[in-house]
Amino acid sequence: MKVLKFGGTSVANAERFLRVAEIIENNAKQEQTATVLSAPAKITNHLVAMVEKTVARQDIQTNIYDAEKIFADLLAGISQALPNFAYEEMKKFALNELNNVKQLLEGIRLLGQCPDSINATIICRGEKLSIAIMQEVLKAKGHAVTVINPVAMLIAEGDYLESTVDIVESSHRISEMRIPQENIILMPGFTAGNEKGELVVLGRNGSDYSASVLAACLRANSCEIWTDVDGVYTCDPRIVPDAKLLKTMSYQEAMELSYFGAKVLHPRTILPIAQFQIPCLIKNTNNPDAPGTLIGANVVDSSTPVKGITNLNNMAMINVSGPGLKGMVGMSARVFSAMTYAGISVVLITQSSSEYSISFCVPQTELYRAEEALSDEFYLELKDGLLEPIEVIDKLAIISVVGDGMRTLRGLSANFFTALARANINIVAIAQGSSERSISVVVDNDVAVMGVRVTHQMLFGTDKMLDVFVIGVGGVGGALVDQIGRQQKWLKNKQIDLRVCGLFNSKHSVLNRDGIDLVNWRDQIKQSDTNYTLNSIIDFAKNNRLLNPILVDCTSSSDVSDKYVDFLANGFHVVTPNKKANTSSMAYYLRLRQEATNSKRKFQYDTNVGAGLPVIENLQNLLNAGDELIKFSGILSGSLSFIFGKLDEGMSLSEATKLAKEKGFTEPDPRDDLSGTDVARKLLILAREAGLQLELDQIKVESVLPVEYSQGNIDEFMSKLPQLDAEFKEKSEKAAKEGKVLRYVGSIDDGQCNVKIEAVDADDPLYKVKNGENALAFYTRYYQPIPLVLRGYGAGNDVTAAGVFADILRTTSGKIGG
Repeated sequence: MKVLKFGGTSVANAERFLRVAEIIENNAKQEQTATVLSAPAKITNHLVAMVEKTVARQDIQTNIYDAEKIFADLLAGISQALPNFAYEEMKKFALNELNNVKQLLEGIRLLGQCPDSINATIICRGEKLSIAIMQEVLKAKGHAVTVINPVAMLIAEGDYLESTVDIVESSHRISEMRIPQENIILMPGFTAGNEKGELVVLGRNGSDYSASVLAACLRANSCEIWTDVDGVYTCDPRIVPDAKLLKTMSYQEAMELSYFGAKVLHPRTILPIAQFQIPCLIKNTNNPDAPGTLIGANVVDSSTPVKGITNLNNMAMINVSGPGLKGMVGMSARVFSAMTYAGISVVLITQSSSEYSISFCVPQTELYRAEEALSDEFYLELKDGLLEPIEVIDKLAIISVVGDGMRTLRGLSANFFTALARANINIVAIAQGSSERSISVVVDNDVAVMGVRVTHQMLFGTDKMLDVFVIGVGGVGGALVDQIGRQQKWLKNKQIDLRVCGLFNSKHSVLNRDGIDLVNWRDQIKQSDTNYTLNSIIDFAKNNRLLNPILVDCTSSSDVSDKYVDFLANGFHVVTPNKKANTSSMAYYLRLRQEATNSKRKFQYDTNVGAGLPVIENLQNLLNAGDELIKFSGILSGSLSFIFGKLDEGMSLSEATKLAKEKGFTEPDPRDDLSGTDVARKLLILAREAGLQLELDQIKVESVLPVEYSQGNIDEFMSKLPQLDAEFKEKSEKAAKEGKVLRYVGSIDDGQCNVKIEAVDADDPLYKVKNGENALAFYTRYYQPIPLVLRGYGAGNDVTAAGVFADILRTTSGKIGG
């Protein structure tokens, strides 16, 4: 014997209804099959709305029309596909049932209220119609069918709207039906009867409960719950798109998950199948060949010690504390008795080891009544100061991690808390049962979804997700986006899901939370008429609940760099070749690092000095290992490396500058390079990394050009530049006579920073550096008298972009970017 249950979406239209009939037929060929059906999708909601609106004297015609249309379309579709289906009879039957509902609603309108018994009779009408239609479908296909009347056969206790079935008595009644072995069994879900023979319902989601009860009554070999998903996932796929489908789980795991909000099965549904050790399979009506998820007694899946992560939103925490609790027998019992008498379900409990306080969670909607019940129960204790005023924290959520493997696998709880900490989520309370099967934390409602996502990423080892926003998509930025596009296969192999969610230039922007198509991104940004603000990028990431947003600033704008602190505070990592932030005031420099620490985000700027050369990273590694910078000298400008190298070869300053400009080594205005300001910024960054607290104006800079050359436009400057050729030829020839060459050098020595033209001899590590190369010589406590030298090309869009790309990937350390 097998019991099947199909939910509302599975019987929502004619196509799906007939697919369900086919599944029933296929199973009936193997063994006797009993089927429980829900009402077609939306029908129960319409019926509930009709009752509520009638009591409130609101119009219900739309609900009536929609309900009638659902059944009319369903019957017409079945009739078209199944010619010998009793269409006219079922059409008449459905209209009679709905007319009966209208008559009951008219009585409610006259009475001004709805007795629970009438409410129950109305809201289960959809299940009755589903079974009647399925009976005629199966008859039309030539099958013998027995319908179990749940009002007569399932005996339940409780109120009219949420009763519990007596399985022993119900089993006895069903066994007396003597159902023929060859018959297909049908039964409406959601419905039962009380001892008086009156109709009662089993609460919302009661059809699943009906199926598990029927399986227990029939002592079925298995119970299958057919729905619109492939099975049970590690997490709600709407929150975590790459949630994993579970092959198996134990009854206890399913119970814990459902209790804490997972849409698996209602806890009441699991009890009967667990009690009678009946395996339960969750299957997809739309994908019947998928294996589904098996819930059973002796299921072991060592590959997934954690089975799921859930969030239960809209909770409130009540804290009862005070000296009257300590050592007083029965105080805890009084707290929870007060909740019981008020009919309030307590979801989570935690108590301090000092016995000074008890905290527990209740649904937000029950908060007022819970406070009132406690105030009444402890009126005297509160009045006499034995208890402190009752403390309430509302707008909370409970995140739970569930799995039998938590009992034996060490470190899962630590990983759970680490994930939340890296996402900057504060934990209000923690609770763990003695079974060690689950651990729950209470957090703010607003961060629950983020908490679930970061926890899932940490515990299930899903792809490291990087949501990148690139501001400035010209030279370096454009090369970066192209590199990301080319490297997608490599990234996937490394389990890195890097999506470019935003591209921005001075006039246009493109945004896509699922990632921009990088094949034609340039066309997309040209065609976009959308402008943006920096705050709108932050809002976009928040509204789309992006897990690991990264701002990549490829501009030279101080307007962008001045907002880095805001981006860090709002959960962004910041990656940039832009030197403006690190050469701003010392106060802002320190504030940036403090905010990155506080927000557990990363500020990556290795390309600030040396472009693609790993300068900052290596210097930090030295200092972190306890080394100390004694002095430094370096060629920090690729353009000036090229220009001064050409002077060695006999080329004039003006010719060398013109050639460097043509090859793209210099800025559009070469004076930006020849002024030495860019070198000064890079030197300041290195000095600050080494611990010197300096401002930019404290760097002594010798410009290559006299002050008067700063006047005029670029063409005027270039035409005037040959006037300096003789002076630089003389300097170069003089150095050559001494066996030296001219280099534009940034140096740090004894706390002083200088940028100037120096003549260096053949023993100097900067002697052979030319053609656009950078070279940096670090003399440290460990590296002397021979310095640590980093040398390579430090200019060019591709080289710089590669360095920025590397910085983006560095944000993935620790899986969540903390």
